[in-house]
Amino acid sequence: QVQLQESGGGSVQSGGSLRLSCVASGYDYSGGSMAWFRQVAGKEREGVAAIDFDDYTSYDVSVKGRFTISLDRAKNTLYLQMNSLKPEDTAMYYCAADQRAHGIGLYEYNNWGQGTQVTVSS
Repeated sequence: QVQLQESGGGSVQSGGSLRLSCVASGYDYSGGSMAWFRQVAGKEREGVAAIDFDDYTSYDVSVKGRFTISLDRAKNTLYLQMNSLKPEDTAMYYCAADQRAHGIGLYEYNNWGQGTQVTVSS
């Protein structure tokens, strides 16, 4: 059974940085993707960034150049480095993983963490 636990959220001012972490257990890194999604209350969850088993990365256009996704397989930890944060980045951020997923398509992922809140003030 795959278990995912996020941490690292918080409150920052516009222009600031945060690094989110997601510790994974029970996940086989030989295939599929791991990803970060975010959700604002009342809106659909949206893909932010993904990293495939071969380290290919993909990003939503709204975060490209500001966010970086990375995976440390030795530590079983997925990261999201978020720089130049904007108020519109405010959301609950979720870690996801699936052996059959590729990229940031929401419905490709069946394993989810509980989320960590990011709040960016202007």
